[in-house]
Amino acid sequence: MPANSSAGHLSVHFEGEHPVAVPFLFEQRDTRFGPALVASLVYHVAVFSLLIFMVRYGANTTTAAVLPDQPSSNITWLSQPGPGGGGGGGGNRMKEPPRQAELPGKDKITVPVLKPPTLELQQAKAEPNPVEQLNIPAKSLAAASDSLPGAIEAPPGPPTLSQGSGSGGGAGTGTGTGVGPGSGSGLGPGSGGGTGGGVYRPGNGVTLPVVLREVRPQYTSDAMRAKVQGSVLLECIVRPDGSVADVQVVRSLDPVFGLDGEAVRAAKQWRFRPGTRLGEAVSVLITIELTFTLR
Repeated sequence: MPANSSAGHLSVHFEGEHPVAVPFLFEQRDTRFGPALVASLVYHVAVFSLLIFMVRYGANTTTAAVLPDQPSSNITWLSQPGPGGGGGGGGNRMKEPPRQAELPGKDKITVPVLKPPTLELQQAKAEPNPVEQLNIPAKSLAAASDSLPGAIEAPPGPPTLSQGSGSGGGAGTGTGTGVGPGSGSGLGPGSGGGTGGGVYRPGNGVTLPVVLREVRPQYTSDAMRAKVQGSVLLECIVRPDGSVADVQVVRSLDPVFGLDGEAVRAAKQWRFRPGTRLGEAVSVLITIELTFTLR
């Protein structure tokens, strides 16, 4: 049994009348795909090109809808929401159309045009200066319930041209031709030729002094043994510096046992916030009542 071998083919010949070729599994068959592959590719390209041509250049066949001459009355039109609008026109980009020229009307029933009133600015008027009021210090009157001995109850003196106890031709207790207890030709208790004096009474623009320090009077031993009780009324002047001066006893309580002197001594130690007139501190005449009480 000879063996014949060739490239890629191995066969075994048996001796006999009909030798049979037995191919192995690893035998490579001689198949050629080149012409068939080219033919298939050309066919597909032709078909694809034909479809593109038919889609692009094919005739659009449309069927016209046949509408009735008169629409049916049973149709209900429904409005759908959406943006509405309409068409516009052209122009030369003017903000407003040109106004038609008109002449003033001469008809009797032509409605007249009212002119707007002209507003005028009014300047503020200057207010007049306030009238300065004249401050005249009021003089306090004596109490109706108190009766003090004086010139009215004393016997009348001899007739004289003088109108007071002072010297000169004035009226009052001062010296000179003035009126009042001062010296000079002025009117009032001051000195000089002016009107009024340096001491004021509270009221009419003069404020009352305010007590800052109060000193109580002391009892004397004699007054305590005599059991004297009551009040002493003093009149004094509060100076612009707040001190007390010119203390006088207006109503006495005990001139015998020394209570009046203790009251005067205590009043001189008082201190005040001075009274004012027109914003300035002035001397003010006041009265102080001091009470003596045994416990």
